[in-house]
Amino acid sequence: MRIVTLLPSATEIVCALGLREQLVGVSHSCDFPADVAELAVMTSTRVPVQRPSDEIDSFVRDHLGEGNDALYDLHADRLAAAAPDVIVSQALCDVCAVSTGDVASTIAALPTSPVLIDLNPQTLDDVFADIERVGQSVGRAAQAAELVSSLRSRKEAVVRRTKGIPEVERPRVAFLEWLLPPFSAGHWMPELLRAAGAVDVLGRVGEPSATVTWEAVAGAEADVLFVACCGFDIERTREDVDRVRDLSAWRGLPAVEQGRVYLADGGAYFSSPGPRLIDGLELLAHALHPRVHPQPNAGIRPAVVDGLSA
Repeated sequence: MRIVTLLPSATEIVCALGLREQLVGVSHSCDFPADVAELAVMTSTRVPVQRPSDEIDSFVRDHLGEGNDALYDLHADRLAAAAPDVIVSQALCDVCAVSTGDVASTIAALPTSPVLIDLNPQTLDDVFADIERVGQSVGRAAQAAELVSSLRSRKEAVVRRTKGIPEVERPRVAFLEWLLPPFSAGHWMPELLRAAGAVDVLGRVGEPSATVTWEAVAGAEADVLFVACCGFDIERTREDVDRVRDLSAWRGLPAVEQGRVYLADGGAYFSSPGPRLIDGLELLAHALHPRVHPQPNAGIRPAVVDGLSA
């Protein structure tokens, strides 16, 4: 079987099912596991990803608002050369990856008729269901069921430990997945926060991420600010934190004043709906309640305290 994945979470799922050797193409943003960098790249982006985050945001808003072409290109010639039997794409977010419509129209022009699997998770249960659906489609149903069972067990272990934390000891957490401008984290993130022992003051389960004002962030009166920018690692996220430090709105946040600002790898653990969301849950839980939740496994990069917050 020849498989092409067009977003990072799909690549992660396929590899977690033991099908790395069947992958014949990935998206330009797929970087886990590391050796997928060797594969043919099926997509490219028009988003100026190396520019400052406020410029990226403006570009995306202007581009989509004016009804321009898609933000991503799917290279039909490369896809045809890869001759996939299965293509795993997404219908969740046109800002994140190639759109379903573009994939469908490209497939229609191919000499073969690959199976198209569209992922569109809104909640953690949806993510688990997508893993099982991919497994069934690629002949790895048993492996997918085993993987989901393991992920659920790890989540439930966190939830059991959290139950012992008194409500008054559960911090009010503002989880931001972008800073310029600020975005609250939606979809599965409120579930992860609750499971980790937090009171989410901005997000709502199953609803998309949304732009918020600094006034709204301040009004939420969060005890903890957790910053994990969508698609960014900690180093890139810190660049954005450095750009907002001088804002009076930032300096006046209670979490900033108290030095309770955490930075994490959003691209690896929170914004991509794959198996590593549970890694994200474990590192989030440990960061918020280190005496209750153990430190994540060595392979998981923990959250770090932003030492220059105030």
